[in-house]
Amino acid sequence: MKKRLTIIILLTMTLTGGLSAQVHHFLWQGVQRDYIVRTPANHNGTLPVLFFLHGLGDNITNYDQMLNFGQIAEEFGWVIVAPQARNLGMGNMWNVGMTNSNVDDAGFLMALLDSLTVQYQLDPDSVFFAGFSMGGFMTHRMAIEHGDRITACAPISGLIYTAQASLTPVAPVRMLHIHGTSDNVVGYNGYSSSFGMNLGLGVDAIMDYWQNANSCSGDPTIDTLPDLKNDGLRFIRYTYNCGTDLQLLKVVGGTHNWYNSTQHDVGYKEILYEFFTGHSFPSSIPDRKTGQLQVWPNPTNGILHIQTSDSPLSNPEIRVYDVYGKMIDVVVGTNNYSPLQTAQIDLARCPGGVYFVQAGNGAVTKVVLER
Repeated sequence: MKKRLTIIILLTMTLTGGLSAQVHHFLWQGVQRDYIVRTPANHNGTLPVLFFLHGLGDNITNYDQMLNFGQIAEEFGWVIVAPQARNLGMGNMWNVGMTNSNVDDAGFLMALLDSLTVQYQLDPDSVFFAGFSMGGFMTHRMAIEHGDRITACAPISGLIYTAQASLTPVAPVRMLHIHGTSDNVVGYNGYSSSFGMNLGLGVDAIMDYWQNANSCSGDPTIDTLPDLKNDGLRFIRYTYNCGTDLQLLKVVGGTHNWYNSTQHDVGYKEILYEFFTGHSFPSSIPDRKTGQLQVWPNPTNGILHIQTSDSPLSNPEIRVYDVYGKMIDVVVGTNNYSPLQTAQIDLARCPGGVYFVQAGNGAVTKVVLER
C-alpha cells in the first residue's frame, strides 16, 4: 500500500494564474462535488461538451486558470466542464483503483453529464473526455466503462491502471493517446523511474488493448509532423486501421508536460480539437511575413506566391505541409536562388484548411486555403 500511495506525488501538474471561474456544486453519494463550466458567449441549439479531468493533487481552479477553459470554450464553440476529484486522504485524486476507496467517480461524472445535458442543451452525440496524468488514467477508465455514451477520449500522460487492464470495454470508442517517451513520472513503458514502480500498462500495451477493442487490423500509418522549432521534440502520429478511430501521438523526448503551440511544433489543445472534430483547429491568420519568408495572398483560393530574402539558399526547397505533417508539395529552385525571387505553388487541388509553408532557410508561416 505504501508504494501504491507514493504515486500521489507523481501525477501532479503545476498550474498558475488567471481569472477564477465560479465553482458549482453537485450532490453525489451524499457528498458535495465541485465543478466549473465554461460556455461560448454566443451559441444556438445543442452544443458539444468536453470534460477535462485534472491531475493528482490538483484542483479545478488552478486547472481552469492554467489551460484557460474560457478561451477554449470560445475557440471550440463548446461547453467545457472541469470536475474536481475528492480528497481521498492524500490529496485530490480520481478513483482508478490505486487505493481501497469506494468512491464512484465514474458514476459521478456520468450523473453530472446527465444533469448538465438538460441545463446547457448538450449534444448527446458529441460528448468528449480528456485528462492529464491521473486525469488520463481516469479518462481511460471512462472509455472502458462508459464508451457507449462517450463519443471520443484523449488521455494525456496517463495509463490504463492495472486493475482496469483485465476489463472488456463496453463498446468501441474513438481514442487518442498522447505520451512522451522521456516521461519519468508516468513512464511510456508503464514504469516510473522516479519511484521504481509500475503504474499500469505501457503505451504499446495500451494501443494493443484498444486495437483489440476497436477491431483494428494491419500496421498503423505513421506520420512524422514537421520539426519546425528547436524544442528537442519530435511528434509522431500513429493512425490505426480500425472500425473506430484510434491514434497515438508519440512525443519523442517529451516529458510529463502539457505542450502548447506557442513554444512547440504541436499544441495539445489543437491536436485534441482536430481529433475530436476531424477538422483543422480554427485559428487567426498570421502576418504575411515570418522571419525571412513572405507568402501572399493569405487566405488564398489556390495560387500562393512565396518569397524569401535570403541569398544564396543552402537549401533551395520550399515545402508545403498539411496540419497532420504530411508534405503535399515542394518547389525546388537553384543553388544560386536570388534574393526576393518569387516562387509559386498551386493549392487548387487541395481541400480547404490550414497549411504550413517552410523555406530552405527554416522560416515557416501558416496559410489558409479557402473553399
